[in-house]
Amino acid sequence: MVNIKRVRRLYRLEGLQLRMRIRRRKHMCLHRGPTPVPAGPNERWSMDFVHDQLFDGQPFRMLTVVDQWSRESPLIEADFSLTGQKVADATSPRI
Repeated sequence: MVNIKRVRRLYRLEGLQLRMRIRRRKHMCLHRGPTPVPAGPNERWSMDFVHDQLFDGQPFRMLTVVDQWSRESPLIEADFSLTGQKVADATSPRI
């Protein structure tokens, strides 16, 4: 048995190319049936993160919440870093 780290080190020292490991695709989850259509406002909301960068290259993220029935966005939270605690604080009083 040969250690893979040793083999990689020797290949790298000799300037040889290593074959890249091909990752397997994850299995798709089971189909749970059709999603029910919302019949009125505030029945189903969707959350998503949008990211972009400023003119100086500094990235920022926005959390958007959209009502599926009316397509209105009751919450847009923008920050340079959105942690789980910030998301929970932003969504808990409104949702």
